Amino acid sequence: MRPLPPAALGLLLLLLPLLPAPEAAKKPTPCTQCRELVEKFKQGMVDTAKKNFGGGNTAWEEKSLSKYEFSEVRLLEILEGLCDSSDFKCNRMVEEQEELLEAWWLRLKKQSPNLFEWFCVETLKVCCSPGTYGPNCLACPGGAKRPCGGNGHCSGDGSRQGDGSCQCHMGYRGALCTDCVDGYFSALRNDTHNICTVCNEACKTCTGPTSRDCAECEVGWAREQDACVDVDECAEETPPCSEGQYCENVPGSYTCEECDSTCVGCTGKGPEKCIGCVPGYAKEESGQCSDVDECSRLETPCARENENCYNTPGSFICVCPEGHEETDGACVPKAGSEMEEEKPTQPPPHEDL
Repeated sequence: MRPLPPAALGLLLLLLPLLPAPEAAKKPTPCTQCRELVEKFKQGMVDTAKKNFGGGNTAWEEKSLSKYEFSEVRLLEILEGLCDSSDFKCNRMVEEQEELLEAWWLRLKKQSPNLFEWFCVETLKVCCSPGTYGPNCLACPGGAKRPCGGNGHCSGDGSRQGDGSCQCHMGYRGALCTDCVDGYFSALRNDTHNICTVCNEACKTCTGPTSRDCAECEVGWAREQDACVDVDECAEETPPCSEGQYCENVPGSYTCEECDSTCVGCTGKGPEKCIGCVPGYAKEESGQCSDVDECSRLETPCARENENCYNTPGSFICVCPEGHEETDGACVPKAGSEMEEEKPTQPPPHEDL
């Protein structure tokens, strides 16, 4: 590989800072951080739910020190377990908001039982309630209870960000995601709900689930009577595949597959589907192309005297017997070899064939 010229390398170095940061490198939003802290706090409440003061006399402790369930001791245990020691951002947030969490725990929990709503939405104002978005927590299109008709995602939903636009789920479109895209039909619709279902594979547009409900046929399908049916491209007068391939029809299209290596042209998969055979192969009564054993013929294909013939797939080779050497016209015994003690000739190793 040739090195980049200096000018190109310099340009690349200038462009690197402009490249978008990978997803993993993006900083979490304040709302995300607050959500994560609340989830950890709630998990801490679960983990400490069955604990007590641990002094051995639970009845006396709860009578004298108040119940462990609402105690500062339990709060401290929850706070201590919120962050790993190496998580700097989490620990800093706990340190900054510890007084607020303590106030909620000791005085406000009963009147505001939803910690996320009280802490992240109402107090810190870094998040919005579900179904609302943006700096002022406006209701998403379609209303906070069913944003985007329940068929899409409201941009910025639950955060102080986004523009509230609907990003529709697959199969839906429109400002409120209440319409079906091409290739889908409305299976159920009323004043508040719409369920879009995918059309039959034969349809580009449709009014129902079957190939008879197509308003327009998909590519590779054609209308016959009252339904869209598959076009068999392989049955056309001019085959769509090149020489040495056969056509395989599939719904709405076709594929071109390679013929067997023994074939010269074919109508399908395998040596039994050959139209003709490559040299060294011949058709049997079954129609299959099989190897021709040239060495079994009455007239040997090997021209030199004393030469042995060995059949190979699609061909043959001629080899002098052991104890012989090749000359231009024949295989002659090597000097000093005893013909009467000659061992049976062995075929050459497979890799030499």
